[in-house]
Amino acid sequence: MWIAVDRVGKKFINCSFGSRGTETGQLLWEKLEKKEIGEVMTDHWRAYAAFLPETIHTQSKAETYTVEGYNSILRHFLARLRRKTKCYTKSLEMLKYSVLLLMKYRNRELTIFHASSVK
Repeated sequence: MWIAVDRVGKKFINCSFGSRGTETGQLLWEKLEKKEIGEVMTDHWRAYAAFLPETIHTQSKAETYTVEGYNSILRHFLARLRRKTKCYTKSLEMLKYSVLLLMKYRNRELTIFHASSVK
């Protein structure tokens, strides 16, 4: 799973599911093409160089703290993403829905109704 986050607005932007290779990263980059992007911060994973424009791309492990924090949030709330767990994803489609639902909730784009608030 590849995710893109907004460091300034502190929000999930989008995600893409697949291998750690260039193809999955390219899919995510295509989803972001219509967004106004100032800078892209990544670690030194080779796949990034294949599709990210050099003019806006900075490779530095010191600059990936925001996305690493969001990876931690995903692992915290979704047991299927934790290491060494009995929970695992049997369906890629359900994993996608779980991640997208959590992203929308964390971005405050989703309202959760509690049974006590329904009259």
